[in-house]
Amino acid sequence: MVSVRIRSVVKTFGTVRALDAVSLEIQRGELFFLLGPSGCGKTTLLRSIAGFYIPDRGQILFDEQDVTRLPARRRGTAMVFQNYALWPHMSVEANVAFGLRVRRVPRDEQRRRVAAALDMVRMGAYAKRRPNQLSGGQQQRVALARALVVRPQCLLLDEPLSNLDAKLRLEMRGEIRRLCKEFGLTAVYVTHDQKEALSVADRMAVMFGGRIGQLGTPEELYCRPDDQDVADFLGESNFVDATIVASDGDRRVLRTASGDILAGAGAGAPTGGACRVSIRYEAVSVDEVLAPGAAARPSAEARAANTLTARVTELTYLGETTHAALDWQGTRLTAAVPRRAGTVRVSPGDAVRCSIDPRDVIILPAGR
Repeated sequence: MVSVRIRSVVKTFGTVRALDAVSLEIQRGELFFLLGPSGCGKTTLLRSIAGFYIPDRGQILFDEQDVTRLPARRRGTAMVFQNYALWPHMSVEANVAFGLRVRRVPRDEQRRRVAAALDMVRMGAYAKRRPNQLSGGQQQRVALARALVVRPQCLLLDEPLSNLDAKLRLEMRGEIRRLCKEFGLTAVYVTHDQKEALSVADRMAVMFGGRIGQLGTPEELYCRPDDQDVADFLGESNFVDATIVASDGDRRVLRTASGDILAGAGAGAPTGGACRVSIRYEAVSVDEVLAPGAAARPSAEARAANTLTARVTELTYLGETTHAALDWQGTRLTAAVPRRAGTVRVSPGDAVRCSIDPRDVIILPAGR
C-alpha cells in the first residue's frame, strides 16, 4: 500500500476546467471517498490518479514517487469500474487471471492467486461460469477479485455499486470495506451516494465545480459542514436565515423570522452577524400533539430548550420514518419522525410541540 498525494492538480477539457488546483493527501491503508454531484470532477480526479488522464499542471505522488506522467500500466493500481467490464466469452477464473497473464506471471502462480482471490470474495464455487450466468452482485465480486489478484498498491473504485439494487448495495458496501481493511489496501472510491460514503469511508472529500468543498471524517462533514453546499449534499437539512444577537455561555442566541433559538457556538461567527442555520430533519423532535387552544410554554423556558410550536401541513411516508412538514410561525421545517413504539403519531392539521437540541443547530455562513 502507498500514500497518495495530490498537489495543485489542474485538468481541463477544452474550455471546461474539470479540476481546479486540487490538493489532498490520502494516508496508507485509508479508505478514502470522493463524492459530489455529477460533473464535480470526482471521476476526473480518480482517472488522473489511475493514469488515464495526465494533469495539465500539478503533481501526483505515490509515497515519494512522482507518478504524474507515468503510464497507467506502471503505477501499480487496479480499477473497479461501474459497468464491471468483464469479458463475456471468458470464464470467471479466466477474467480474474487476465491481469496476471498480461504481467506474464507463471501459470502455477496464476492458478494459486486466482483461486485465493475468488475465495476472498466468496466466488470460488463459480470459477467455471461465464459472466452472463452470474447475478449483478456476483459479477461485482468477480470484478473486485480481478482487481485484487494483481496485488495493487492502490485500489481505485469508480461508482462500483451503482448498478446494483438497494439490498445488494448494502451487502457489497460491507464486503468492500472488509476486503480493504483485511488486506491493508489504500483505496480511493468515487460515488455520488452519500449513505455509501458515510457508512464506509475513513475520510472523504466533497467536491463542487472541480474543487474540494470540505475534507474530513464522515462525522465531521455530516455534523459540522463548512457551508450550505456541503450540508445540503450530505443528508437532509432545514435551512433558516438568522442573525446572531447574543452569546449565552458556550451558546449563541439566533434571531429568526419566527422566533429566537439557541445554537452551539459557531467558530468565526461574530455576535450580530447574519448567518444561515442548518437543522437536520432528524434533529427536529416532535414531542407532543397539542390540544386545541393549548398555551405555548413561557418564552424563556421555550428558548432554553429550543421548544417551538408548529402546525403539521403534510406527511410523507418513507417506511422507517415519516417526514412531517411543519409551519413554524411562517417558517417551513421538516421533521423526520421515526417509526417506533412510543413515537408521537401526527396528522395533517395537528398543532405540535417540537424541540431541537442546541448542539444540532449548525451555524453556517450567510445564505447563497
